[in-house]
Amino acid sequence: MSISSTTSSIRASAWREQFAYIGYQVRHHPLVLIGLVIVVGWVLVALFAPFLAPKEPLAQNVTDRLQPPGSRGYVWGTDELGRDIYSRVLYGARITIPAGLAVITIGSVIGVLVGAIAGYVGGIWDEVLMRITELFMAFPTIILAMAVTAALGPDIRNAIIALVIVWWPNYARLLRGIVLEIKNNEYIEAARSAGAGGSYILFRTILPNSVAPAVVLMTLDIGNAILTFAGLSFLGLGPDPTSPEWGRMVAIGIDFFGQWWMWLFPGLAIASLVMAFNFIGDGVRDIFDPRLR
Repeated sequence: MSISSTTSSIRASAWREQFAYIGYQVRHHPLVLIGLVIVVGWVLVALFAPFLAPKEPLAQNVTDRLQPPGSRGYVWGTDELGRDIYSRVLYGARITIPAGLAVITIGSVIGVLVGAIAGYVGGIWDEVLMRITELFMAFPTIILAMAVTAALGPDIRNAIIALVIVWWPNYARLLRGIVLEIKNNEYIEAARSAGAGGSYILFRTILPNSVAPAVVLMTLDIGNAILTFAGLSFLGLGPDPTSPEWGRMVAIGIDFFGQWWMWLFPGLAIASLVMAFNFIGDGVRDIFDPRLR
């Protein structure tokens, strides 16, 4: 058997053991299972909303405005324009979930690259990149996001851009500290002695051994990103007012507080999704942190 085939079999065995361990941990963390079920359920709702929703989310029927749940065939009632709350909540998942995932994905990629380059290169690059990072971190998250969104204009895309701008510094600080800790380890020195270049060492050796904490932070942050996105929409800095976005629906419902179904059901949707991602994040942290195993 050749050395390459032996190495491949060893790697495959290691991956199988790792996946088996993760599966074991997930099965023994009931909150993780609950969170996964809720998230998968909402993802399926988002994918099949056109088939699940009984009415168009933007269709108005003024004669049926402010109908309570269960009356005239409206499962969750109607809003001030006679739009079906149930259909709007289902379609709202198609806005909120992709927005939260986009914020965390783009923000983490930018932050990981900035932090890894700053920690590995060091010197003036480290100083410049970290001072820029600290400049963004000096402002409260929601205040900076509001300022950026107000400057760009209220829109889904602009809200996502604003949240990416305020989210990436956390990942940059995290990865910089990890890279500084491991870049002088023996296996890194061995790679240098073997003639590996700086980019190879950074992207093929250091990053694969340092992204696990970033993955944990991502799972914990998705719920916060969804909540912050809904907060921007609540303040009128998110999607169009007619859009079936959960935060915007809650904001409209506050003006009709007596019609509790207008704000309760979209609020419960936000709470369930944020809670589910927090459950998953806590479980992933326990799985990847050997001190908590």
